Amino acid sequence: MQTGNIKEEVQDLLKEIPEDATWDDLMYRIYVRQAIEAGIKDSDAGRTIDVKEVRARFGLEK
Repeated sequence: MQTGNIKEEVQDLLKEIPEDATWDDLMYRIYVRQAIEAGIKDSDAGRTIDVKEVRARFGLEK
């Protein structure tokens, strides 16, 4: 997901948020972006668990 340097990524993020955004709105977007990038990195490294195994671990229905 990260395509350029961090300054460019921040500038793109700032262009996307509304004018009336709060600090909390900005922090949330940064958090979500960071979480998505971490998930993609884990997936690329093969650190995933099949959904069937997750359901079994937590006793969830199929």
